[in-house]
Amino acid sequence: MSGPLVNKHIVLGVTGSIASYKAVDLASKLTQAGALVDTILTYGATQFVTPLAFRSITHRDVITDLYDLDSEFSNEHVALARQADIVAIVPATVNCIAKLAAGMADDPLTTTVVATEAPLLIAPAMDGNMYSHPATQDNLKTLEERGVVIVGPDQGHLASGLSGKGRLVEPIKLVGHISAALGRMGDLSGRKIVISAGGTQEPIDPVRVITNNSSGKMGYAIAESARDRGAEVVLITAPTTLPDPPSITVKNVTTASEMCDLVLSEVTNSDALIMSAAVADYRPETSAEQKIKKSESDLTIYLTKTEDILEKATGNFVKVGFSAESENLVRNATEKIVRKSLDLIVANDITDPDSGFGKDTNKVVIIDDQLQAEHLPILSKYDVGNEILNRVLRILGNR
Repeated sequence: MSGPLVNKHIVLGVTGSIASYKAVDLASKLTQAGALVDTILTYGATQFVTPLAFRSITHRDVITDLYDLDSEFSNEHVALARQADIVAIVPATVNCIAKLAAGMADDPLTTTVVATEAPLLIAPAMDGNMYSHPATQDNLKTLEERGVVIVGPDQGHLASGLSGKGRLVEPIKLVGHISAALGRMGDLSGRKIVISAGGTQEPIDPVRVITNNSSGKMGYAIAESARDRGAEVVLITAPTTLPDPPSITVKNVTTASEMCDLVLSEVTNSDALIMSAAVADYRPETSAEQKIKKSESDLTIYLTKTEDILEKATGNFVKVGFSAESENLVRNATEKIVRKSLDLIVANDITDPDSGFGKDTNKVVIIDDQLQAEHLPILSKYDVGNEILNRVLRILGNR
């Protein structure tokens, strides 16, 4: 197993909120990602969820009492704090937030927070009026100034029956935020990486477009890899069905022209540009203002070339291209790296069943500016992202 959470010691604090049941799902997702999850339940949390639920998911002891003689942490109450890579409090109630801001240590969770040097992430969950109360806002500001990562809350339906801001961020998004918090001081910390993803759409009329089969998965995976290594990531994406990855700046475009304008704007102060998007090579010469009606005669559409974004993007940043090919993989990719003055190009055979559009894996060849080709084995797209970033980092170090 690989990934940013493998063998990471995560202390999951759960406080007394109706949203506590979502913490069980979060514990499951973290455990499945390879994390070692130790759960601390406050007394309030035990009124909503049971220690057994978390123990069954994580296969590790659950702490509810500082002085539990059966706990491996009973002899030294800061032991858990010392081994933690991150403490995540999900959900965090108004009361818990106030205690954290005041530096209190009167239960297993707050004691662990005060004793640890690990990053702290909290995900508030409460009624909208409680969240907007001046005291709560002051406490959150205090915690943020101390470097605490605050995730949410979201807008939506609340337990009170009202709708407002106070809803717990969904567990799948929290996994991404925890990964980002763990990687804040990674080897790409302080670097800005611009990444493109998805397949552009070129309108024929208000209904029809010319597009391609790109799912965007490769670009999104690279973005998550860079985020988990501490980079500031700007993801410029054509339409996809993928959710926005947490802790990443996502900018949406539709056409090749829109992507070109945004990429050229963002790379001016970046360290690297990774163009994994499948940008249309051609677009209709004109786009009909009204839907084209079907008739008995054939329809001819005249196409014109789109901008080549990588050729137009110039500056002192690492430039990485992609080459999706159905034949002559290395030869075609090598021609592109020379013509577009790239530092690296990542080539993949779209006819390979492990590398086609929409797959979770990829089998690529990475070619450098000395035209040296390195064939990688089948990897997850996240791992391919890390392989690309390893090479980007080496190039940056040599500049």
